[in-house]
Amino acid sequence: MIAVLGWILVIALFVIGMAGAVYPVLPGVLAIYFAFFVYGWFFSFEPFGWFFWIIQTLIVVVLLVADYAVGAWGVKKFGGSKLSVWLSTIGIIVGPFVIPAFGLIIGPLLGAMIGELIKGESLAKAFKVGVGSVVGLFSSIVVKVILQLAMIIVFIIWIIV
Repeated sequence: MIAVLGWILVIALFVIGMAGAVYPVLPGVLAIYFAFFVYGWFFSFEPFGWFFWIIQTLIVVVLLVADYAVGAWGVKKFGGSKLSVWLSTIGIIVGPFVIPAFGLIIGPLLGAMIGELIKGESLAKAFKVGVGSVVGLFSSIVVKVILQLAMIIVFIIWIIV
């Protein structure tokens, strides 16, 4: 019975983590990382050596840094300012709450556009930068999904082998 609960928690954390790759208010990579501890507490930490923890921790750090950097790259690549980077990031977080169905796309788009309009740029340039923020967002999602799946696969291989 306790083993079933342990697996339910581990799998739930993996699902939350993968959903967090798309929906930024969920803990994402940290939920997946925490799942390894849950596994250790319910079953054993024995399968995990120092190499496992180094690999997983490096992936977490890379993901946390890349999440912001890739989004900022999209805004910068399309000619945006630091203000647009900040406002698009705020838009990613706030957007899904304000407009549940489309806020994840509209939030960063509007955030970056508002940043450029505040700077006095044209509507055309502001829209271009807004599109860049959405390109950065989707690029970030792809990177997160790939690396988080890699974390889960490494975990599965580690406990099987």
